[in-house]
Amino acid sequence: MSLFKVNPEKCKRDDICVFECPALVIERIGTDAVPTPTAGADESCIGCGHCVAVCPHGAFEHRELHPDHCPPIEKEQHVGPEQLEYFLRARRSIRTYKEKPVEREKLVKLIDIARFAPTGSNKQTPEWSVVYSPGKVQTLSDMVIEWMQSVIVKKPDMAAELELQELVDIHKSGNDIICRKAPHAIIVHAPKQTGTPTEDGIIAMTYLELAAFSFGLGACWAGYLNFAINKWPPLKQALAIPEDHASIGALLIGRPKFKYHRLPLRNDPKIAWV
Repeated sequence: MSLFKVNPEKCKRDDICVFECPALVIERIGTDAVPTPTAGADESCIGCGHCVAVCPHGAFEHRELHPDHCPPIEKEQHVGPEQLEYFLRARRSIRTYKEKPVEREKLVKLIDIARFAPTGSNKQTPEWSVVYSPGKVQTLSDMVIEWMQSVIVKKPDMAAELELQELVDIHKSGNDIICRKAPHAIIVHAPKQTGTPTEDGIIAMTYLELAAFSFGLGACWAGYLNFAINKWPPLKQALAIPEDHASIGALLIGRPKFKYHRLPLRNDPKIAWV
């Protein structure tokens, strides 16, 4: 089939799909005509699915998206502003975990949810490396320390600025400040040459972190791990991340060892109306 087709019996000629297409590849010419692809639509379409999702009549069928395969929006599932605010305020960065592992199926589900995060031009480039074994998570922590020790020797000024010796000393004392003895770690990475790999990966990882909280799991961004992955080739190889990819974010994940009982305050936002 062509890029898309419109059922003339279902179409109400309301031009909603025309107005909502972000790539401007849909047009309708003539009072009684149905929408058709513009010139060059095949090359310009980003496959976002807006056209199929926004049509209230189920008249629009994209080459890659049939309306019958897209679940309908259920208004009763929507979260109200108060519920959403409470959910976001109650989320905490968890750094102490139970030893009991999280089921693989739950981690897969979290990634499945995260794939619906918005990406630049709908490129959908984020990919994932899951470190499931607690022993391997600890190995990654040790490898980050190895990288830090190499920086201390080769680039002492940089090491001093980042206070790497202090971090190494803490690690040697038995406190895992890198991976927090988390049972699992998830790394999101993407090709370096895509349009917005950093933004796409961070948004996807944020989706995953919030989804983890809804599952009763705890998560924490592992900044040292993510930074070292892009600087220390052995780490990247251990995680099977392609050479042309950049690590965008690393998340520690597990079952929280403790419960939180209050919503802490934050500074008032600084807003400039311009």
